[in-house]
Amino acid sequence: MGSLLTIVSLLLLLVQVLLIVRAVLDWTATLAGPSLPGSFRSRLTAGIYTVTEPILAPVRRVLPPLRVGGVSIDLAFIVVFVAIIVIRSLLT
Repeated sequence: MGSLLTIVSLLLLLVQVLLIVRAVLDWTATLAGPSLPGSFRSRLTAGIYTVTEPILAPVRRVLPPLRVGGVSIDLAFIVVFVAIIVIRSLLT
């Protein structure tokens, strides 16, 4: 049973890392502008979104992004990230 919990914890850690990469890619797109179609950054972004969006979309339906002036804060991202931290701490 311990090895199963370790595998689940590692998978959750991988999801955390992918969420961090998604956040960094979002910020680089915001600051540097969109990437060219077919570029490495464009393909990486598409791959990360393919993996993380099925996790974030259900939470986003319940908890839509918060509009603060001209900025939108994705509360689903924060909720999922904190939930993963809590679950991983409960597993260990």
